[in-house]
Amino acid sequence: MKLLKAIVRPEKVDDVVDALEEAGYPAFTKLNTVGRGKQGGLQVGEIYYDELPKTLLLLAIDDDEVDEVVGVIKASAFTGNFGDGKIFIQPLEEAYTIRTGEKGI
Repeated sequence: MKLLKAIVRPEKVDDVVDALEEAGYPAFTKLNTVGRGKQGGLQVGEIYYDELPKTLLLLAIDDDEVDEVVGVIKASAFTGNFGDGKIFIQPLEEAYTIRTGEKGI
């Protein structure tokens, strides 16, 4: 199992969620957050934005689903501009459903 963390633009979240659901991945956790990437913020005229709003999506997926889910997120979150986001993938050792006690995702 893997834990996939996708940081995307807030205005692209609905596109990403819809694309994931259409591809058969309806389960996720969504957190609104702020951050900045390598560019260190954003300068618009004389105003400097040190941190920008972002949305963090968390998905627990099987190992063989990683490439498909990454492809769906990349395609649906893409604008071609700085700040489109990042995807991080980590090993996930165990998962349990609280209601049933069932192990696995």
